[in-house]
Amino acid sequence: MTDKANWRLFDFVSHQLKHSPIEKSICDRIGGEDRSFSTREIEDISNQVANALLSMDLQKGDRIGMVVNENRCEFLLLDLGIQKAGLVSVPFYPTLSIGEFSYILKDSNCKAIFFGSGELGEKMRAANESAGTLQYFYAFDSDHPTEEHWQSLWSDAPTTFPNVEISSESLATLIYTSGTTGKPKGVMISHRNIVSNVLDVCKHLPVDKGTTVISFLPLSHVMERVASFTYLYQGVSVHYCATDQLGGPEGALQRVKPNFFTCVPRLLEKIYEKIYARGQSLTGFKKKLFFWSLSLADSYEYGMSIRGFDRMKWWIADRLVFSKWRAALGNRVVGIVTGSAPCPVKILRMFCAAGIPIREGYGLTESATVITVNRYGDGDAKMGTVGPTIDRVHIRIDDSDTTYGPDEGEIWASGPSIMMGYYNKPEETARTLKEKDGRTWLLTGDIGRIIAENGVSYLKITDRKKELLKTSAGKYIAPAPIESRLKEHSLVEQAMVVGDGKKYASAVISIAIPILQEHCLQQSIPYESAEKCVSNEKVIALYAAIVDEVNADLARHEQIKRFTLVPDLWVPVKVDGSTSELTPTLKIKRRVLMKKYQADIDAMYD
Repeated sequence: MTDKANWRLFDFVSHQLKHSPIEKSICDRIGGEDRSFSTREIEDISNQVANALLSMDLQKGDRIGMVVNENRCEFLLLDLGIQKAGLVSVPFYPTLSIGEFSYILKDSNCKAIFFGSGELGEKMRAANESAGTLQYFYAFDSDHPTEEHWQSLWSDAPTTFPNVEISSESLATLIYTSGTTGKPKGVMISHRNIVSNVLDVCKHLPVDKGTTVISFLPLSHVMERVASFTYLYQGVSVHYCATDQLGGPEGALQRVKPNFFTCVPRLLEKIYEKIYARGQSLTGFKKKLFFWSLSLADSYEYGMSIRGFDRMKWWIADRLVFSKWRAALGNRVVGIVTGSAPCPVKILRMFCAAGIPIREGYGLTESATVITVNRYGDGDAKMGTVGPTIDRVHIRIDDSDTTYGPDEGEIWASGPSIMMGYYNKPEETARTLKEKDGRTWLLTGDIGRIIAENGVSYLKITDRKKELLKTSAGKYIAPAPIESRLKEHSLVEQAMVVGDGKKYASAVISIAIPILQEHCLQQSIPYESAEKCVSNEKVIALYAAIVDEVNADLARHEQIKRFTLVPDLWVPVKVDGSTSELTPTLKIKRRVLMKKYQADIDAMYD
């Protein structure tokens, strides 16, 4: 096998086959049936897929689309086959609209599409009516009777390694950004980009041979895609599923009992909200004990030492409350890494105090995911930051713009994982990649500062460059940290801070309906519907107290002067096909929300 510096992504499979072959390397449950593939089967089937693709009317470098509703083994098998054939994969989020599918198909000039269950086949057919690029349609499931099953493509193909020359610098995949600031952009990522990230990240994760992990973040998400190759390299058994397949007695958490997984902060917030709601429903001594335990967690810090009488208090809280949290996750979790959006410090404290170690990291699609990550073990982890940089990645804070606070500025990143550029967008590439001091720097668009502590430099994200608000008095406000603070409260589902060009900051707050309903029951507040509840004076006063609590830690010009409660659930996909309020990675779409609530926003400034 070639030296690691020249590895291609499929070399991770060969590495596992040689050093730590696994009988159940990747697993899933489709239609109630458990499936698994050994390392040997992964190698052979991906070779067959590659040879089958090479027998089609496809040229080296052609784009092949992939879209599934839930993580499943076929995604990795196809991904590896596409790579070995010298083709380029284009993963799609299943929640995209037909128009978004069509745009990406046309922009990438996709020649073939492989899709999972449900309406995905029909959506791709409809999208191709406008795009007109697709020549081949293959279904992973038999519930598409009019489509050719993907196994018919490769089942008779040879298992020999295809004879195609592919370098580590070759384009491996086009991953389209979620489009929060405009049309999606195709991020060109090479084999080397991802391989370097995997090799630098794996040493900081609490997983090794014999470890069991679950994978439920969409594999079209760069973080989960890179994680899947990390698991291959480390000889880890992976169980694929969807987010809605996690809970319950037959859910992945209880069935698989994972040691590790990656997630977005919103999932942790949802789990916490359910736990909090259960606590609210308790009565008497049990309720007091529950909230006393939560109050202990408020003081938790990484690596804190508990001595004397405090040890007894923590033992009681753990035995009666926190142990149940661990049991709900399968009782074997040794680590969770969260990213893609800011994780409220309160959530980190609660889970870590309960013996569920969570570390926050930071990266972009354009950096083939990880730039920084908080470590496990002693040191090199600090709450409220996204950790130190990984090996071979360098960052600098551009303080040339005096818009931001002292020592703050746009984060620039450099290293072997930085993208090749944006597909078909040279101007965008030139604005995003900058040559300086002998390095190619990625201008992330995120604002941050470095916090030095005990000889370790931690990165703290303070906002997005393009999302700063400027009041009519010329004062700048970073909305993301304020929104994150609001969402720390269990009664707040989502929040958006507004005020650009206005005299003061305001907020649109989406209520957490089940939690609020339970709270109203406990406090004898009438509850007929969410729509009526948001205009109830007692409910408004309840949220005013939350806003006041957040305002207490903000500068005067940052404080929220008015707010509007809305009963709507903001989601990444709408059943009726209308525009969603969140991206597939659960970031708020500000332009969509501004338009949706324009009348409410205007009323806050009348």
